[in-house]
Amino acid sequence: MIPDLSRFARAALWDHITPLEQAANISREIGGGPLFVKRDDANGLAFGGNKVRQLEYYLGDALAQGADTILMTGAVQSNFVRTAAAACCKLGLKCHIQLEDRVPKDDFEYNKSGNVLLNQFFGAALSFFSEGEDEQAADAELEQIAATYRADGRKTYVVPMHPSHAPLGALGYLHGARELVDQMNEMAIRPDRIFVGSGSGNTHTGLLVGLRLLGDKTPVTGVCVRRDAGLQAPRIRARCDHLLTMLDTGLALQDDDVEVDDTFLAPGYGRAGPQAREAMLLAARLEGLIVDPVYTSKVLAAAIRFSRAHREKTSIFIHTGGGPAIFGYAENVREMLNEETAPEES
Repeated sequence: MIPDLSRFARAALWDHITPLEQAANISREIGGGPLFVKRDDANGLAFGGNKVRQLEYYLGDALAQGADTILMTGAVQSNFVRTAAAACCKLGLKCHIQLEDRVPKDDFEYNKSGNVLLNQFFGAALSFFSEGEDEQAADAELEQIAATYRADGRKTYVVPMHPSHAPLGALGYLHGARELVDQMNEMAIRPDRIFVGSGSGNTHTGLLVGLRLLGDKTPVTGVCVRRDAGLQAPRIRARCDHLLTMLDTGLALQDDDVEVDDTFLAPGYGRAGPQAREAMLLAARLEGLIVDPVYTSKVLAAAIRFSRAHREKTSIFIHTGGGPAIFGYAENVREMLNEETAPEES
């Protein structure tokens, strides 16, 4: 049973249920088992995505503290910061976004289009941070920027990246887990495995803890998108333990509950390998779905591999959004399409 979450401040950003749909065309094409898609890309705020659920609690906490200026950090094409910028517009908050250099990429579209363009469209102030793999340093830089806003009389709230902070964003996926279980029951779906992206860890953590609180034992595979399994598994375990302490339910996870897979991480964050590129094309050509090269293509690739290997088993892919990044990675997408149409050598 998920406990009453009313003691945690929540800023309502949308009140709809995202669809759970069968990707029957993909299953048929690959000769695999039933594959379903939880469409959190379709939740309606600024191109949607999983971050909307997370931001309800971060921004709820900010408003409860009287903040008027939100600061957060993310990669240049971060979906999180783009969604935050839009949410701040909706809630009447000023937003400052710090863009981190995480991807070895420096073309115009990556730096100016996609999520970056949307950040500017939503009126966010932008700054750049060169140390993209140092979460603690990125948070510290934000705190320094926040101090300058406070000197001007603003009341600031920093959305932290480092995992030492309370996983408020994971609370949003307790709701997501309850929503998913209700849909599975209504549709009589009994999945053998659920696949979700595992990066900062809030979505993976909230979904896993939520399912276990509801008594659902479906294995949840967190697909690594930023760091390898050796680093990601203890991160997720610590996030889950922190969340359970916050909730004070008495639940303890089993050792095998935290499962991560870094098979599709290479060639690294923000870069899609061959299986991820295949997943992008299958989703687009067969289901009209956009999955991005950073997160969701890798998660879908893991679900496709499972479906191919287990024709009798059912899986669910949590589609966490990321559509605007397609435009930021347009150069890579064009390369992928050119490879598809290139004549074979005889």
